[in-house]
Amino acid sequence: MQSTADLKIPAWTASPARLDRSRTTLFVLALGACALGSAVFASWLPLQVSIVTVFLFAGPHNWFEFRYFLMRLPVRFGNSRNFFLTAFTGIGVLTVTYLLLPVAFRFGSWSEEAWTIVIAGWNSVLIGWIGMLVLLRARQKRKSDWSWFPAVVLAAGAFNWFAPFFFSLVIVYLHPVVALWFLDRHLMRTRPQWVRTYRKFLVILPGLLALMIWRLSQTPPLVDDNGLFWRITQHSGAELLPSVSSHVLVSVHLFLEMLHYGVWIIALPFVGSAIARHGKANQQFWRPATVPLFRHPRGFPRLVAAMLVFAAILVVVLWFGFSVDYATTRDIYFSVAIAHVLAEVPFLLKML
Repeated sequence: MQSTADLKIPAWTASPARLDRSRTTLFVLALGACALGSAVFASWLPLQVSIVTVFLFAGPHNWFEFRYFLMRLPVRFGNSRNFFLTAFTGIGVLTVTYLLLPVAFRFGSWSEEAWTIVIAGWNSVLIGWIGMLVLLRARQKRKSDWSWFPAVVLAAGAFNWFAPFFFSLVIVYLHPVVALWFLDRHLMRTRPQWVRTYRKFLVILPGLLALMIWRLSQTPPLVDDNGLFWRITQHSGAELLPSVSSHVLVSVHLFLEMLHYGVWIIALPFVGSAIARHGKANQQFWRPATVPLFRHPRGFPRLVAAMLVFAAILVVVLWFGFSVDYATTRDIYFSVAIAHVLAEVPFLLKML
């Protein structure tokens, strides 16, 4: 009889430790490749790559983000009822008023000072809403130290009224970074052994960003030879920062946006595939049954399935709109996209 020691383990059979190390290596390589590739393309052809990137990934990343939020939404709010009611009410009110701002500007006779006050007022409501959510979250997690946040709210409010348009521009640049924070908190919950490696990667990003800025600081401004390029440069803050090369602004913003898309489309699904059983994670990710609101006995399976299908249809509609009239579709998308920017706030707070 052959002893146990003489038995050979097939070469294709990997131990859990070896499998985890291989996945960690793949995770690190994917992070590095995405960061370097994003930096190179954003620096080389910022306007062209921006057009292609938004066309390909703007819609899909919203679908992935929407599905992730459904995963984080509890079946019953319970003690979080006030938190979520405040969150959803704020998202609705702020989104509607934000969409009405350009309408009011176009059909109203606003002086520069009056319009500045309107923008500062909307920003103030946003700051107050976030402050209220933090207060409600602090009541739920009394063991955490939230004493630092009132100072942040006051400082943000002061900066907003001092320079409201610059405050809005800061949000444009900070929003993509929030995705990196989401990934950090998700790793803390699901793959804590990867957190140290991931945070080492985050330390590299400021250096890579500084290298981009230094390399592009002496480049001439990008040529606004059509309305589409003008939209991209203005969205990156070229009008507010005329002393800074628009090449730098567009490249930096595009780099951050590409990281943002990479987190939602590549990193988070990859982490999900690493923790699933029997290697079926990619199949499960596309199944509504993996959403708690779908599979729970007191959930809403038909509603969840319909919402995911409808969101997928919107992605196709968005692609079609970009193909027919890219400039107009881009304007509409970046106006409506404020809803998903706002939605990130309560879900991130629930992960803290």
